[in-house]
Amino acid sequence: MANLSFPSPYLLVLTLLLLFFLIYISPLNHNRLTLHPSPPTNHEIPTQFLPASPPSPVDANSPTSTAAANSVSNHVKRKNKTERIEEELARARAAIHKAIRTKNYTSDREETYIPKGCIYRNAYAFHQSHIEMVKSFKVWAYREGERPLVHSGPMSYIYSIEGQFIDEMESEKSHFMARHPNEAHAFFLPISITKVVDFFYRADPFHFPMLPIFTDYVNVVAKKYPYWNRSHGADHFMVSCHDWAPEVIKEKQEYFKHFIRVLCNANTSEGFIPTRDVSLPEFNLKGYPEYSLGPQRIGLPPSKRTILAFFSGAAHGDIRKRLFEYWKDKDSEVQVYEGIPKGKNYHKIMSEAKFCLCPSGSEVASPRVVEAMYQNCVPVIISDYYTLPFSEVLDWSKFAVFIPPKQIPEIKTILRGISQKRYLTLQKRVTQVARHFVLNRPAKPFDVYHMVLHSVWLRRLNIQLPLNIF
Repeated sequence: MANLSFPSPYLLVLTLLLLFFLIYISPLNHNRLTLHPSPPTNHEIPTQFLPASPPSPVDANSPTSTAAANSVSNHVKRKNKTERIEEELARARAAIHKAIRTKNYTSDREETYIPKGCIYRNAYAFHQSHIEMVKSFKVWAYREGERPLVHSGPMSYIYSIEGQFIDEMESEKSHFMARHPNEAHAFFLPISITKVVDFFYRADPFHFPMLPIFTDYVNVVAKKYPYWNRSHGADHFMVSCHDWAPEVIKEKQEYFKHFIRVLCNANTSEGFIPTRDVSLPEFNLKGYPEYSLGPQRIGLPPSKRTILAFFSGAAHGDIRKRLFEYWKDKDSEVQVYEGIPKGKNYHKIMSEAKFCLCPSGSEVASPRVVEAMYQNCVPVIISDYYTLPFSEVLDWSKFAVFIPPKQIPEIKTILRGISQKRYLTLQKRVTQVARHFVLNRPAKPFDVYHMVLHSVWLRRLNIQLPLNIF
């Protein structure tokens, strides 16, 4: 029998050391994205728009970085689905940070116009982020549940943005719809709180099951799929414009601690968290028989706006009661009405006003913010605790006026104190920012649907999932 010979222990040690050294100096190892273990890390979005830092701070223009990117691309098939998704997001973060650093944005498509002025907190960061979102972002809308409570919502009147978003998100024309949940960056719960309220509250207002119905729906998808549990709900979101929608997490706040709520009622005094939740613009769309996606845009030029300020609405909420106490039917320059006078056109008056008063009612949000944008009227925000829509990227101080409720008696003095030059600057910026508040079907880049999704996209960029799944 032949004698077996084994290498010496010294040779084995040297071989192992050489192997570890080669792994250490490998470009793949040096540029591999460092993703955090469960639970997902949540990098809070600061007041000025800035996504989380790229996991690997490597110069995107360096030869080493380019070689590593190509190498990662060649080996992408070896990675699991979660790794691929997180690497896509890491590349998006890096592109956004590069735009911030270089004050430029890059796209493989037609260049996007950036308006002059400063309506954005960082125009280059926002436009690069939007480019990355359109290029990569995929959302899975859960298919569980039956109409009318799920997969449908109000398409007209005061809560209409809720139904319009659900319908657009689940449309086959949606650019952002994922073909399979494994390729999704975020997950949408298409349950309509407004429909739940309409159906059950009217049937039995004393035993109203809104909270358990919503929680049961989440439990169904959490048990059927792994996605909720792997992120603790941090990459899941709902959309609702109903006043009571914030209450859905009230009884299980720890369970919904990371869950993204897209809400019209974005009231920080009632639990709205700006770094986690998303503020949704409120629309009041016409219903049968004159369905529309927004009011007629009249928008007179500044030289033809003869009314200093205008408001018309119902007297609900303390802020409006105070507004009516001081200004209702009392001044020709500050025109405040409890209901539009007979024979007058609401949107026509708004188009003739320099400033449109947007006081909170029973809740903080008001459709008058959107209506002011449609008529190129400078919005005057009169509210406490309201997180304005898209404020992570839009600098509202550059195109709106803020008057605290306690200064309602001084409205005329404050607005008269704004110089003509300042007013013209504000009004011009309103015309620039208005495109972000336009509802299109199907959706178009930079419209309100894209902006809402972009707010969700930012929050998804700022969490990182564990890699030990799939």
